[in-house]
Amino acid sequence: MSAALRPVPRPGVLAIEAYVPGKSAAPAGVRLHKLSSNETPLGPSPAAVAAAQETTGHLALYPDGSAQALRTAIAAKYGLDPERIVCGAGSDELLSLLTYAYMGPGEEGLYSQYGFLVYRIAILAAGGTPVVAPERDHTADVDAILRAVTPRTRIVYLANPNNPTGTYLPFDEVRRLHAGLPGDVLLVLDAAYAEYVRRNDYAAGLELVAESENVVMTRTFSKVYGLAALRIGWMVAPAAVADAVNRIRGPFNLGSAAIAAGAAAVADDAHVAAAVAHNEAWLPKVTRAIEALGLAVTPSVGNFVLIHFPEAAGRGAAEADAFLTARGLILRRVGAYGLPHALRMTIGSAEANEAVVAALGAFVAGRSDA
Repeated sequence: MSAALRPVPRPGVLAIEAYVPGKSAAPAGVRLHKLSSNETPLGPSPAAVAAAQETTGHLALYPDGSAQALRTAIAAKYGLDPERIVCGAGSDELLSLLTYAYMGPGEEGLYSQYGFLVYRIAILAAGGTPVVAPERDHTADVDAILRAVTPRTRIVYLANPNNPTGTYLPFDEVRRLHAGLPGDVLLVLDAAYAEYVRRNDYAAGLELVAESENVVMTRTFSKVYGLAALRIGWMVAPAAVADAVNRIRGPFNLGSAAIAAGAAAVADDAHVAAAVAHNEAWLPKVTRAIEALGLAVTPSVGNFVLIHFPEAAGRGAAEADAFLTARGLILRRVGAYGLPHALRMTIGSAEANEAVVAALGAFVAGRSDA
């Protein structure tokens, strides 16, 4: 008989550091501008809201376990086979399911130095070993990733663009990475911010998925589509990979409101275009304004910027975060990513963006009037 007084998690589970979302609260009496989670300031498509509301009359019924309407809408937009699309409760769930399907104890998952924290969590949860490849100038380095591949490597995760840095790899480099991987290693292209990228040498990865047996691309409705509260993600994969993930996916992992709203949102090109245009106008404007204050900003192609602060006492990221929070301006601390001297700022409304720049100006100048 076991002497344990309570169930004990399997080895490694309690060593996982839980993911901590960005802050979402400001001091009482202060107007909140939440710029910590890369949410769109334009909100969701009105068509998506209406579609979600229409499902409330059927709350006693299970949703369609295959999310057929959503997969069909995504397939129509991108010219894909809906049978190769799998939907999940955010792309986070799909990243985890891919890991559980293809990795086990003693095997390795590989990602770049400042890659999304969920990769490490998923690898450890599957009993695998995280392997980190160094970056160059806060950008994934293909050669460093390939040097880190071993016979135990099962998955390589590439956030492109990357969160929290906002940097990206040109598609030629992604192809070079894929060409250097063994055929039994799964390359997962996490393209959560793809819609925002305006670079001629960028591609999200659909072509590579179409022509390969070991490439998956994941996407989300939480960013440009403004549906973060509904938790909708999708992936396109080779038929064998989609089949494997569907075998371990929960049968009703997406609710009816999510399915309906996602299908409506993906068809509203005008709303997406407006969100992208807002970001395209404000991303360079915010970058230039913050750099003019003497703070370094990592060049970003996403809907956020990574702001670097001095290490000097009283002038660092922690002090800047406290200064901004007291004024209702909530940015993201990124110490968990190994960036203790930086804050990530989502591109928000015009009012929010201008308020952050003004407050940072006061902070840098040592004033308290902002």
